[in-house]
Amino acid sequence: MTDSLDRRADALIRNSYYEASAARPLVDGPMLDGTLEADVCVIGAGFAGLSVALECRARGLSVVVLEAHRPGWGASGRNGGQTLVGFAKDDIIEKQLGLDGARAAWAMSVEGVALVRERIERYGIDCDFTPGYLTVATKPKRVPDLQAWMDQVSSRMGYTKLSWLDTDEIRARVASQRYLAGVYDPISGHLHPLKYCLGLADAARREGAQLFAHSPVIEVVRGARPAVRTANGEVRCRFVVACGNATIGDALPAAVAARIAPIASYIVATEPLGEARASALIAKREAVCDNNFFLDYFRVSADHRVLFGGRASSTGAAPAQLSEQIRKRMVDVFPQVADAKVEFAWGGFVDVTRNRAPDFGSIDPNYFYVQGFCGHGVALTGIAGRVVAQAIAGETAAFDLFAKLRHARFPGGPALRGPALELGMLYHRIRELL
Repeated sequence: MTDSLDRRADALIRNSYYEASAARPLVDGPMLDGTLEADVCVIGAGFAGLSVALECRARGLSVVVLEAHRPGWGASGRNGGQTLVGFAKDDIIEKQLGLDGARAAWAMSVEGVALVRERIERYGIDCDFTPGYLTVATKPKRVPDLQAWMDQVSSRMGYTKLSWLDTDEIRARVASQRYLAGVYDPISGHLHPLKYCLGLADAARREGAQLFAHSPVIEVVRGARPAVRTANGEVRCRFVVACGNATIGDALPAAVAARIAPIASYIVATEPLGEARASALIAKREAVCDNNFFLDYFRVSADHRVLFGGRASSTGAAPAQLSEQIRKRMVDVFPQVADAKVEFAWGGFVDVTRNRAPDFGSIDPNYFYVQGFCGHGVALTGIAGRVVAQAIAGETAAFDLFAKLRHARFPGGPALRGPALELGMLYHRIRELL
């Protein structure tokens, strides 16, 4: 299944605006060849794996990072770029962790956004970070849902940064008749995810981590001194941290891998519209997302394009099949851009848990994993790296808090997981129309 998923993921990235607008190094990095010793071996050079590497190096641990493809190849280099506080399902977090635990987790998510900004500043990462995020309601029945969410976050999580926007106010911020109300968050924002990921990779190297590209892990030999093996070498280490998420392959036991499912999400980018025309669409350049189950999310890029995403699929259909559908959704929001050419269409797989809460855990006392970021990975992965590094150093409280979240497997095994997900998604699409 992993080879098939990788092939589909390769197809989804062929016309990526991010890849076209980021300056990758001419060489992705050496392949692992031979045997190395390290304190920590990290599997995956996306946001989470690179955060683990930076945090472990800050604690004086030697680190080797193994990437099956190249840094930022997975979701970290393809996503919507939204840098968010909170979680996909805040009510699940409180239900499982209790109010005090949920408040602590929420505070760490806020810390995650601050950590993104701190790393951008510290390492001089040019990734177009723009503060501001709008959650919007498209239907009358969704307005009270949005108000209830804001009230819950403000009163129960103690996050008092949010502002309510009525119909006139949200339409003054977003030039669309589609939206009936909104919530403004000044702390969350958006960035160019691939530029940020490549910046983290460069920072990890500068801090002394060894990063190997095109070195897929074929086996993890567990024990007091684990060995992480590739086709041409192995890393003998004290600790293993698996951060491959949707395309982790066989590095994780099947029972753990079955707790996430890969859901493809798609984005299109228009041609450059010019600064004035782009700013007329979103006056203050915030990222925007609606509160539907199958949501639309969009923003204006630094070079004045509309980046518009959505249309989740468990089958990984080619972007060319869906780009016209997404363009139509974009024009429904912004009829003003009906004449704009779509220059890029791409996608990637998001790792989703059944309860849409993050899944951090350990297989052995020296074998950790983080997965299931459910669309909140830009900021939350930074915190994941920090809490894992703290746990490795013996400070387990934060990691143990997330590890208390309970997760169920997706039914049916790899072969049936896709069809089962499609049925579930069809059910929610029907409900959305009602």
